[in-house]
Amino acid sequence: MYSAPPLERTQDLDPEQFANLPELFEHVFERWADRSAFTCLGHTITYRELDEASAHLAAWLREHSGLKPGDRIAIQLPNLLQFPVAVVAAARAGLIIVNTNPLYTAREMKHQFKDSGAKAVVILANFGEKLQSILPETDIETVIVTEPGDMLPGLKGKLTNFVIKYVKKMVPSYSLPDAVSWKKVFATKTSVNGREAVDSGTDVAIILYTGGTTGLAKGAMLTHSNLLWNMMQLRSASKGLINDGEDTIVAPLPLYHTYAFMLHVLSQAYAGNHNILIPNPRDIDGLIKTLKGIQINGIVGINTLYLAMCRHKDINQLDFSDMRFSGAGGMAMSVSVAKEWESITGSPVSEGYGLTECSPVVSVNPHEKIKLGTVGQPVPETSIKLMDEEGNEVSEGRGELWVKGPQVMKGYWQNEQATAESIEDGWFKTGDYATIDEEGYIKIVDRKKDMIIVSGFNVFPSEVEEVVNSHPGVSESAVIGIPEEKTGEMIKLFVVRRDDVLSKNDIKSHCRENLTNYKMPRIIEFVDDLPKSNVGKILRRELREQELEKNGN
Repeated sequence: MYSAPPLERTQDLDPEQFANLPELFEHVFERWADRSAFTCLGHTITYRELDEASAHLAAWLREHSGLKPGDRIAIQLPNLLQFPVAVVAAARAGLIIVNTNPLYTAREMKHQFKDSGAKAVVILANFGEKLQSILPETDIETVIVTEPGDMLPGLKGKLTNFVIKYVKKMVPSYSLPDAVSWKKVFATKTSVNGREAVDSGTDVAIILYTGGTTGLAKGAMLTHSNLLWNMMQLRSASKGLINDGEDTIVAPLPLYHTYAFMLHVLSQAYAGNHNILIPNPRDIDGLIKTLKGIQINGIVGINTLYLAMCRHKDINQLDFSDMRFSGAGGMAMSVSVAKEWESITGSPVSEGYGLTECSPVVSVNPHEKIKLGTVGQPVPETSIKLMDEEGNEVSEGRGELWVKGPQVMKGYWQNEQATAESIEDGWFKTGDYATIDEEGYIKIVDRKKDMIIVSGFNVFPSEVEEVVNSHPGVSESAVIGIPEEKTGEMIKLFVVRRDDVLSKNDIKSHCRENLTNYKMPRIIEFVDDLPKSNVGKILRRELREQELEKNGN
């Protein structure tokens, strides 16, 4: 077992100075009122404007929605200015927030809304058609519909909405007769003071749904204390990198995602820093264009994003002269991509590790001593250990990573069995295989569920992918196991080529030099791209499902 040192508490580094999120936000608005808070689609709001807008929405929710403290409200928005406004308003109204992936299918929306018992939703008009199809099967009574330009000033906002709806035709027709528009909410007078926080009667602040890589997604209950502690843990681990009230941080990861939520909505707000929201991080041309002329101090992304930015023709037009940190998480960071990013920006990539169930941050690479290929050391007040399949602690080698600390969730929403299976004596079982060195640096070997067993030998996809990705002709790759009569499973490799002359024999020769025989890919398929989540994480699950469909299973 390895335990991180205690949190060194100071006036600005005390997780118990606030009783809940509303108290945190009041502190932010009082201290940083005139500081730029969020910029999106070319418009910036200050923390004072965030305070005023969220107070109005909180008052409307309390006075006109019929919602009671403790009710759940879903927020299904991309990275728009409306997102932080809705979050702060919901917290002030004593509601439990349910972040929802904007790209969910109607089936996924229905599960999450029904499972959480959400009674309200703030949703982008672009997804209204999907909501219409499942709304009668949910408990949702209050629907607030917003459009991308609703928080942009005057003609700019109207023009943005017109282009998205009528020129780009990105808003399918829908009918939600009882819905109220974002604009109407803010045109409605309220008599309630939205700044007076309401006690929800529960310690749960937010329900965040896990990726659901197997079966249905589960809702992790994170308490106010979980989030406040993890914010301070992350802040402590980032000392020396963040300049309070001065920095400009790029936010390409979606705010509904647990890491981006913690970093931009909580941690950077507490620091009084400026967040540049990127609504669509897959549009690399648009991302680069947005960042031109901005002096960037930090960015947090994932491997695929860093790789795409490195290869963009205009990357050298961005101002990285005051770039102090680049964070990575969500998927394994390739050493070669990390080195390429540092050579372009001068900023080393500090990879971290977290899970939704841990609020999410578990470990971070200290900027003064980054070990590439690892996810760093546990943040303060966090203990980690490795366990084998029989439930015995592993002193050497690899094992399943278990985590204990104040950031570990309360449990899964209305799922006592899943909670009992995942948490034992306060230890959360991550489902990740890892190794831990003598300094406490963690190396994630692979997801337990992604492990491939070939003739009784364990093969970790990330190891094979790391080798394949080191070939100069490879852009990215993914490995899955497929059934094989003699060996149980065999390895199939999917490759996106950087160089069209790259052949399967080239890859086999490269692998033969770096991998033992049972780890060798037996089938290689070249593809134009790989299935990815909204944050750019490669979805091996979808590749496995495609293989099953091909074979008629």
